[in-house]
Amino acid sequence: MNQLMLDIRQYGPWMVTHKGDRSCRLLADRHYSRQTIGADMFCRPGRNLVLRTAMGDAVWVTWSGIRDDGLQAWECTIFRNESDYLSSNMVRAAVTATIAQWGQPPPDGIITYVDADKVRSINPGCCFKAAGWRQIGRSKRRGLILLQYDKE
Repeated sequence: MNQLMLDIRQYGPWMVTHKGDRSCRLLADRHYSRQTIGADMFCRPGRNLVLRTAMGDAVWVTWSGIRDDGLQAWECTIFRNESDYLSSNMVRAAVTATIAQWGQPPPDGIITYVDADKVRSINPGCCFKAAGWRQIGRSKRRGLILLQYDKE
């Protein structure tokens, strides 16, 4: 009997999936940034790289599209980790996966915004910072913490 083999690209704990992935949608429903809980799609319009763990207990999305903040960057629009993996290691692996899939980032690199009022941490964005990201400012409209992947 032949074993069924799937051609799924994997990067450490991550595997590439699609923006309608059910387990990712359920994780997104529990993330503070989710705008419409239960909606079929949980990604922004534009190019999205959706990553998930095999167990479906973590999700990461890198987005590339028309920006209104003036940055030439890709953005992590969601990262939710309910797995046993260390979040900072997952962030590093997601960056590696993004660069492997899309090539070198644009001039302003890879960014993410963190809402300090919506996370249960005295150090919002801690897992990103532990993975080598640095705070470069705040969003103008809502004062969200702006973190950037430091490729140096």
